[in-house]
Amino acid sequence: MRDRPHAERDAAIEALVEREGARLLAYLRRSCGDGSDAEDVVQETFARAVRAWDQLDDPGHARAWLYTIARRACQRLHRRRSGAPARLEPLEELLPRPGAGVLDLALEAPGGPHADRLRSEARERVERALAGLPDPFRQALVLADVAELSLAEIAAVTGVREATVKTRLHRARLKLRQELAAALPRRAAGAPGHARRVCLDLLQAKLEAMDRRAPFPYSDAALCERCRSLLATLDLVGATCSSLAAERLTPELRARIRSATAGA
Repeated sequence: MRDRPHAERDAAIEALVEREGARLLAYLRRSCGDGSDAEDVVQETFARAVRAWDQLDDPGHARAWLYTIARRACQRLHRRRSGAPARLEPLEELLPRPGAGVLDLALEAPGGPHADRLRSEARERVERALAGLPDPFRQALVLADVAELSLAEIAAVTGVREATVKTRLHRARLKLRQELAAALPRRAAGAPGHARRVCLDLLQAKLEAMDRRAPFPYSDAALCERCRSLLATLDLVGATCSSLAAERLTPELRARIRSATAGA
């Protein structure tokens, strides 16, 4: 640790507010309940960051450090609350099951008669399913797909191994996919084009590509109809989670943050 001039600290905090403030607010809305709680914790997080700035050994790791402060502030708030779900279903219950049809997403024509409605319904269902996840799974998902932290950063924030983060994240995505699929229309499909093991391997490859925010390594031509439908629902979950990050810091909240950090 080393002392840093206040001007350097203040400039770094201001840059963090600009770069992370909106995503931090989006994360806290899914962790701390209603909007007023989330805004209060954003303000508290930046105030605590100013006071603890000299404890940050490497400013290059400021993102994980900032979200760790926010998570702890959220945990203090939640100690007064109860009733959170205690478990997620066994993995086998979250894996897709062979069926008579495939999901009909009707999203191939943006702006068409069904696309906007389906996206709106998908957002509502994903939001509800996200709120119902046990906290460790919800934290992993929101930190990854809303705040866009890496697996290593999420491990630092949550205090668990990267392998545990990965397991929680994959199961949370599968739970949201399951909830979303239950509300989507289906259409008739032909016989499966792959063995079930192949489909599950492709699903794993898709989840790992999402972890890295990398393109899926297989083209649609390599997938059977059922696999294309399955992976499209994961894309819809991912796009919906990404859309939750579309927050903004209001002038009022910015003023509160400036006041809190100036007095810290």
